[in-house]
Amino acid sequence: MEEIYQELVKIVGEQFVSNHPEELFIYSRDMGTMEPSYPDFVAMPNSTEEVQKIVLLANQKEIPIVPMGGGLTLSGITRPLKGGIVLDMKRMNRILEVNETSSYTVVEAGTAQGMLQAYLKKHHPSLKHSIPDSPPIATIGGNVLIHGSGHLSAAGGFHSEMLNGLEVVLPTGEVALIGSCAASPYWFSRSPLPDLAGLFLGWAGTTGVVTKLAIKLFPNRPFNDVRIFVTEDPELIPDILHQLTRVQVAEDLMAAMAPRPEWLQGLQMLIINYGAETRRELTLKRDMLRESVRKYIDQKVGGFMPLFPDLKGPFLEAPQTALTRFADVRKGGGFEYVGAIMPIELFPQAYRKGIEIAENHGITYSLGARIVGLGHCMMFFFAYPFNRAEAADVKNAQGALEDTNEMVLEMGGIPWKAEAPGQKQIIRKMDPNTFALMNRLRALLDPKGIMNPGNWEVD
Repeated sequence: MEEIYQELVKIVGEQFVSNHPEELFIYSRDMGTMEPSYPDFVAMPNSTEEVQKIVLLANQKEIPIVPMGGGLTLSGITRPLKGGIVLDMKRMNRILEVNETSSYTVVEAGTAQGMLQAYLKKHHPSLKHSIPDSPPIATIGGNVLIHGSGHLSAAGGFHSEMLNGLEVVLPTGEVALIGSCAASPYWFSRSPLPDLAGLFLGWAGTTGVVTKLAIKLFPNRPFNDVRIFVTEDPELIPDILHQLTRVQVAEDLMAAMAPRPEWLQGLQMLIINYGAETRRELTLKRDMLRESVRKYIDQKVGGFMPLFPDLKGPFLEAPQTALTRFADVRKGGGFEYVGAIMPIELFPQAYRKGIEIAENHGITYSLGARIVGLGHCMMFFFAYPFNRAEAADVKNAQGALEDTNEMVLEMGGIPWKAEAPGQKQIIRKMDPNTFALMNRLRALLDPKGIMNPGNWEVD
């Protein structure tokens, strides 16, 4: 182990490698309920070449590698389940290119969401990227690779669908370019070449280490507004969502349900964000949204909440800071949730089942859904804060997590960025030939099994 440590020092420098217990402690866990699992080393590379050297060292010594972005998945995906090297990518945070005409940016994989947001605001104010509702330190690479979603997902889909290309260090040490960048100096698209990006999206770092990526950018419009449609009948929500998305006005469309404050109990709020180039266009879009759901307004089963200008501010934030306040409602630094990707017609069932699970476990909850694409699907989330200092509270949240995963799969949805136990729940429902193909691909790409072992595996 001392030999491996010294080799890592040669690659990244003594300041950027550690085997100190207090630092290994930090990298052994995240804010979710999964038990800690300790690495042997943490290394922070500063270039693709350094990543490549570490991967080659890991192959030689047959020691696991766990790539890590912001470490904020809440599901322990970056816990080193079998020890080894945690590869903290946050030093690789350079914004390499912004193409205003073709609306994309090329960044290193450790670039934080907040860094890109601030850079675009200062240097390219007419452009923005789709920001997830996570702390600003969350990385662009990590969020794309877990099929994240954000404040432009109603228009642009999952963040993985906004991906133009990748640079990746394969588990055997080769560096490969994926997308148009493989045959062109421009990172404009994954088409028309064979699309190999899927070999790295959703795999929890088990197929390679992404070092650079290009993502689509979108217009940052000067006028922005938000409308909130409210109903108390969850059975109406699928059609309301269908009607709202058909007019193609919303940039972001979220549903939100919570037991506090008391006036929210039993209500479903649909939060619709949209932008425009002029005030006249903004008014036109507002009217289009209203007309799309007029039948529900006329039937007096739903309507738009009046929002004074001062009340709109929090709803126009990107990311939403209100979510962080809920995450710490129990204190003690614990927060867990299941994000479930599912068709929008399952909304009523997901809503009722989520409340039932929270009541069964005696915990508070926050439920919601982000609409992805033009109503093509949704990411329905079931959020459970807990106090990490109370063992019973942690166990309760773990039980709610497992029950929610199982409920989602029974409904026909799929848990998003699932923790290792959740991955096993998915595998049990998965077509066996699909899982066999995944295993063959991993064996081909990673013959020594060094890439984040323990994920997408069965015991």
